[in-house]
Amino acid sequence: MSNTLQTPVNDSRSPAGAGGTHRDTTPSRWHRPLMGAGYAFTALALVSVVGLFVDDRAILGENVWIKPLKFGFAFAAYCFSLAWLLGHLTRLRRFGWWTGTVFAAISVLEVGAIAAAAAAGTFSHFNTTEGGLNDLVQAAFQLIPLMMTVNLVIAVMVLFQKFGDRAVTAVVRWGLFLSTLGMVAAFGIVTAGGQGERVQTDANGDEVLLNAGHGVGDLDGGGMFLTGWSTTGGDMRVPHFIGLHGIQVLIIAAFAMSALAVRHAWLCDDRTRARIVHSLALGTLGLFATTSMQALRGQSFVHPDAVTLAGFSASAAITIAGIAWAAAVAKAEARKESGTESGLESGDAEPVLTGFANTPR
Repeated sequence: MSNTLQTPVNDSRSPAGAGGTHRDTTPSRWHRPLMGAGYAFTALALVSVVGLFVDDRAILGENVWIKPLKFGFAFAAYCFSLAWLLGHLTRLRRFGWWTGTVFAAISVLEVGAIAAAAAAGTFSHFNTTEGGLNDLVQAAFQLIPLMMTVNLVIAVMVLFQKFGDRAVTAVVRWGLFLSTLGMVAAFGIVTAGGQGERVQTDANGDEVLLNAGHGVGDLDGGGMFLTGWSTTGGDMRVPHFIGLHGIQVLIIAAFAMSALAVRHAWLCDDRTRARIVHSLALGTLGLFATTSMQALRGQSFVHPDAVTLAGFSASAAITIAGIAWAAAVAKAEARKESGTESGLESGDAEPVLTGFANTPR
């Protein structure tokens, strides 16, 4: 078995037609508009890093280039992940291409608006100033519900796909489910915190009227380094981050297991890798639920109480137990198969082999 993630081989029943053509999942087959958006966001993140050192302007005590850096990194990671995912579609490929293209276009507008506001030294989110650049920024933000809808459409679409490899199927379905939850959590950033009009000063010294904020219980709050998550109240950006980037954790895990399968035969079975992906996803879902409840209770991520710590512990326990169980079952099956093959060498009847038919010999 190859040490890369596998995709199905078409047969005569495949929507793509007969002929046994192998699905090419090299980067050239990944969704190009999303790849282009990912590269653009990576470039923005690098420019923002430079901005941190050459531009000392600040908003609410935070360098103006912190926000473009965070959004550039986050959207680059997600667009690359979505590009990989859409490259694995076996049905509705053209529709998938168009939905991915719409997502890429909207994300460029969203992040571009945030970068423009940062470069101008003013607020992007919650800014109610009329006229000028802010009208364009707020107009771009009106597309966020459409972006969420597109992501949801893709999530539903993959339910009808046949990916062949069980681990890939688990990554795609769990990843999009978690990312959709993450986007839903983004709406809670405003609704959970409550409306609160106040005047703040931007990096240019101008007073700006803001409405709503990130924090629950403390709208602007004291922010953590880099993330900006509130240290004085709840913050729905925490579950938003965990849900949105859960797909990257699952993809990295799947690639790592495929690479390790070269030396560890028990990982060659895609059922085992899928069980591990399920365990990681359930743990991530537990973290999402725990941090959501924590934020809604107005509690800072860095000041967890006993209830929150119990939620973190339960999430970790589910993940560790699930992985341990998957490994134990796989190794037991490997030992059983090894013993059966030894029996064959002694002239026993040939058994029906299952699970490790693709294990390297």
